Amino acid sequence: MKTMHALATHSSRITILGAGLMGRLLAVALAQQGCHVDIHDAGGSDAELSAARVAAAMLAPLAESAVSEPGIVRMGQYAMRRWPELLAALAQPVFFQQNGTLIVWHRQDATDAARLYDKLKHTHALLPDLPAAQALDETLLAQREPMLAGRFHEGLYLPGEGQLDNRQLLAALHEHMQTLGVAMHWHSRQALGDFSPGAPDEPDLILDCRGLGARGDWPELRGVRGEVTRVHAPEVTLQRPTRLVHPRCPAYIVPKEDHVFVVGATAIESDDLSPASVRSTLELCSAPPTPCIRVLPRPASWRSPRNAAPLCRTTARASARRASASCRSTACTGTAS
Repeated sequence: MKTMHALATHSSRITILGAGLMGRLLAVALAQQGCHVDIHDAGGSDAELSAARVAAAMLAPLAESAVSEPGIVRMGQYAMRRWPELLAALAQPVFFQQNGTLIVWHRQDATDAARLYDKLKHTHALLPDLPAAQALDETLLAQREPMLAGRFHEGLYLPGEGQLDNRQLLAALHEHMQTLGVAMHWHSRQALGDFSPGAPDEPDLILDCRGLGARGDWPELRGVRGEVTRVHAPEVTLQRPTRLVHPRCPAYIVPKEDHVFVVGATAIESDDLSPASVRSTLELCSAPPTPCIRVLPRPASWRSPRNAAPLCRTTARASARRASASCRSTACTGTAS
């Protein structure tokens, strides 16, 4: 964001391509600076084409450190402090929770759990200001999450981690863009070549936040298909996101408001947008650590390809000098899940 502030002035005319999470956050931040902002998206205002709408929206720098480098973890730490500030500025309420993360496993998967615990301890040694993972026995586990009492004998608790409601957030950012006077162009598929920054009647700056939609300009982008299931289980209460260690199908269940749970997620190297397969759906429905969710009829499944290598590019093109700045969406939003 500091790079964006340096390139933009209060009189800048800025066009953003892509109105997912990154695009909306940038639009709000730049409009608050006094910039004239246009935002284009191939989909509609409900962000049905955005990976941000499908994601579970966990804010878990330590949990994700098992598959992330320390630089991403540090940015996740910063995001944990930044998200409450961002949400406080929105008129619409957005569910935000910071009750930590729980990790559980079955006895036969204890070796994999021990390996994960070693990775988390290594991360804490590198970043000592990150809260350390806490080992739980069966009694402490039941105290942390009564719904799981008697189902698991061990677990890990990661204090300070959290989550938010991504769909509420996208809606709140849409309303805030309207309030700030952002010009929104829905069902408007645009490319970098459609603009000439600095020319008469053209924007001063182009920010590309299209994700996989930018592959025509960034051929190195590739998709990773993630499938999740959203279920409503009034009889189930979980206090925090819970992850299940499994050698083949690691899974998470994330409680939202009103007993809605997001269960995920597959990770398939593909940008296919077809409906979730029977195999994926059955695996997701059988994955939750509490069996109460398994009996729900007709759970709804969503799928969306997200970006990998790089996860997302934000590209700035200025008229005076061709300036380009790139950053990972995980780093800027604070969530990799």
